Amino acid sequence: MAAIAAAALAASGTAFVLHRVSSSAAVIVACAAAALSGYDYAAWRAAHCLADELRFADEGREIEVTGIVAGLPSAIERGVRFPFEVEAVESAQVHVPQLIALAWYDNPGKGAPEVRPAQRWRMTVKLRRPHGTFNPAGFDSELWMLEQGVRATGYVRDRPGRPQPQCLQQLVLRFNPLIDRARDALRGRLQHLLSGRRYGPVIIALVMGDQGSIVQSDWTLFNRTGISHLVSISGLHITMIAALVALVAGALWRRSMRLLAFAPVQSVRACAGAAAALGYCLLAGWGVPAQRTFVMLATVALALLLRWQLSAATILASAAVVVCLWDPWAVTATGFWLSFGAVASIFLVCHGRLPEESVERTHASPRSPRVRLHAWRSHAASAVREASRIQAAVTIALVPLTLVLFQQVSLISPIANAIAIPLVSYLVTPLALLGALACALGDWLLPLAKVTLQLSETLFALLAGILNWLVQLPYAWMGSAAPPPWAVAVAVGGIVWLLAPAGWPLRWAGIAWLLPAFAMPPERPQAGGLWLTALDVGQGMALILESAEATVVFDTGPKVAEDADAGARVIVPYLRARGIDRVQVLVVSHLDSDHSGGARSLLESIAVDRVLTSIDPGEALLQAAHAVQRCEAGQHAEVGDLRLRVFSPAAELYDRPRATTNQKSCVVMAQLGAARVLLTGDIPAREEAAMVGAFGAALQAAVMVAPHHGSKTSSSEALISAVAPHWVSIQAGYRSRFGHPHPQVVERYEQHGARIVRSDFSGAARWRFDASGSVTLEEWRLDHSRYWLNQPAGWVNSASRRLDQTGPEAGP
Repeated sequence: MAAIAAAALAASGTAFVLHRVSSSAAVIVACAAAALSGYDYAAWRAAHCLADELRFADEGREIEVTGIVAGLPSAIERGVRFPFEVEAVESAQVHVPQLIALAWYDNPGKGAPEVRPAQRWRMTVKLRRPHGTFNPAGFDSELWMLEQGVRATGYVRDRPGRPQPQCLQQLVLRFNPLIDRARDALRGRLQHLLSGRRYGPVIIALVMGDQGSIVQSDWTLFNRTGISHLVSISGLHITMIAALVALVAGALWRRSMRLLAFAPVQSVRACAGAAAALGYCLLAGWGVPAQRTFVMLATVALALLLRWQLSAATILASAAVVVCLWDPWAVTATGFWLSFGAVASIFLVCHGRLPEESVERTHASPRSPRVRLHAWRSHAASAVREASRIQAAVTIALVPLTLVLFQQVSLISPIANAIAIPLVSYLVTPLALLGALACALGDWLLPLAKVTLQLSETLFALLAGILNWLVQLPYAWMGSAAPPPWAVAVAVGGIVWLLAPAGWPLRWAGIAWLLPAFAMPPERPQAGGLWLTALDVGQGMALILESAEATVVFDTGPKVAEDADAGARVIVPYLRARGIDRVQVLVVSHLDSDHSGGARSLLESIAVDRVLTSIDPGEALLQAAHAVQRCEAGQHAEVGDLRLRVFSPAAELYDRPRATTNQKSCVVMAQLGAARVLLTGDIPAREEAAMVGAFGAALQAAVMVAPHHGSKTSSSEALISAVAPHWVSIQAGYRSRFGHPHPQVVERYEQHGARIVRSDFSGAARWRFDASGSVTLEEWRLDHSRYWLNQPAGWVNSASRRLDQTGPEAGP
């Protein structure tokens, strides 16, 4: 780091010298110095943050801490989750990070805990290091926790016979906690007034940026219609409030000659608008779009005060620099690129364009009704043309970003935004803000607040109805695989070329630069090859089989909350990033939620030809399935070039009333040439013995998924001997509360010479079998490591391994 800083200083000095000789060379060297300085600064911030860590030895220990509730608590199933700023730790032997995220579950005898921002508590907690799922696509929770400053997660110990949590102070007088307390109070009132309203959470998000209660189905609708940017605290909303406050402040300032002598109205408006923007941004949670808008408004205000002449590009660049200095990890946020990308495209498309002369000079009187009507029509037509051009520019400019971030492009976005922007910006949001202001001013205005808030929600519900109709139209949206980085860079260059000012040569040729982003399919298995990807879904199971002609999904991971499951969070993003829009067979081994939790989301998002399962077809999670078939031992299926064979459950198990869901787990062999993979569900040892007795050597496979996540009730000696696997995939959560995998099971596999690949250590893992029988293993936490990833104790660093297999290890 010191070397980088020295290089940056040397480059800065060189730039100063070169400025005397060549301005172009000075610019290049200055840019290099800025890049080195930025890298050095980000590395210093990262090192400082990562140093504040919980030791591996302290994971799972009961630790008494004192601290402050440092953010908005959010309701979870059976409890509440909240950020906690640690002030003191009882034991000097233990270091607890300054900011931790805690869950406090309901105590059956005491009811739900009441936690509010700015309270000081003493409590006993159990913590673990930040650890989330890590996959080829999808949300990176460990990066998000680093950006938030959260360096440990855990839960409150609240059980009889132990030290009870104690609230030491109801209100801590500090700036940030007080802001959070105000936000929490406002949210509580809004939730009460909008209780039972379908789109109440959207109205709350528009007012204060809290999007935690918006359901996944609504986000899907907003993404597919391209209006997600409206369902948040946007720059338009903040600018509206700043402009309103600036106008009122200016009007009041004008009334006093003494005040006018002290400062001009223009300066007062600028300061008042910037102050209002800052206050609202703090109340809205200080997200990246809010930061960008405030910095831009503050820059404009400063320029007005100091009478600087600043270009739009300078203002936007200044905002980007300040945001990145404030939060170097802002560049990892979706909102950063969408916010700055949208504003940059607006500045680009409006650059050099002057307003059109709307009214031709005539000899008619300026007060003539005919002239007034003509002027109004001309202004209206000009405004519509300008708005349409800007909306088209933003839609086109965000195409590369939406492909990278969401693997889809909304083709109806211009129409949807043409309806949504005026409705949300000029009716829904002002009414919502008016209702929020009435809430904040006192109880006597609650009737007004209720009317305006519910009217705002009704208008949004009307908009949602229109959007639901639009999204059902043919070709309303288009999915595509995540493009490679070089294709994204080419597409961005094409966007800049396309949106260049009028007169730019061959502007429409920029469209051709977008084609690689759509036309570059991701790598697929070659003919005769098979890929097995064991996704990291925490405590659950989800695997993807890909061949040149077929895609098969085995199990769908856990359902972690009412509106959150591995299907939506992990499997669907993976399939979309891979450019897979159809699954030939979905196998749901059994009903347990850690295997079937994501089935509904997957069936509603991706076309599935057939479902093979032991679950009753009448179950709600299978309602979206087109064809459901019960899995029984002895079944065979040809799925493209892939052969599936079912080994369990036996047909008679379905007739046993006391048979458990685990006993009825589907066990499937997937085979393509020499590649053989055994997928096992949660089959227990008794059924393992029956399966070995019925099929024997036919169970041999190169890769085996450990039954029941490595539980000691499965993975019997007989099964391991029959399968003789070279690799064993164990899908289990980090520090699993069930103790998976059991040490005896791990030892048993190792004694048979199998190499164990654990999802809590390796993240997602992919085995690539080629037609010749050779195999390459790729482990995401090892082969795609990032500096912020938690590397669990026992994790071994190694590169991808390639093994040429022959004989029984590759298959009989």
